[in-house]
Amino acid sequence: MRTLLKTLNTSMAITYKGFNTLGKQFSNSFTLTGFDIAKQDLINHFNIRKGEKLLLPDFGSVVWDMLYEPLNETTVEIIRKDIQDVISYDPRIEANEIVVKQYDHGLQIELNLTFIPDQVMENLLIDFNTETTTATLSTL
Repeated sequence: MRTLLKTLNTSMAITYKGFNTLGKQFSNSFTLTGFDIAKQDLINHFNIRKGEKLLLPDFGSVVWDMLYEPLNETTVEIIRKDIQDVISYDPRIEANEIVVKQYDHGLQIELNLTFIPDQVMENLLIDFNTETTTATLSTL
């Protein structure tokens, strides 16, 4: 199925548009397109705990449940698999590399992603912060 979606995405011009007010001034445009909307969708997905979304108990991320666990080989593999599953949920993006690191206030996930429609690669950092209980995205 994923191969079929990739084939469709690369052979047809599909434009995704979204609406976002996060970090925007009211004089700026609220419209996101392309890789920007895919990144916003990705961070929205990571900000939902698995089991939290009504009628979709398998949607979301288990990273929030792993923040207070010891960061050992088993935990890193569980987190890495979950991140891969979340990324695989969106046919527009593909993970090339996933690195899990611990820091003072939670976990940091370094990602190398490819935006499939445009074949654009980008390095991103997702902070899962225990103090703010939010995941934030930044570019490396």
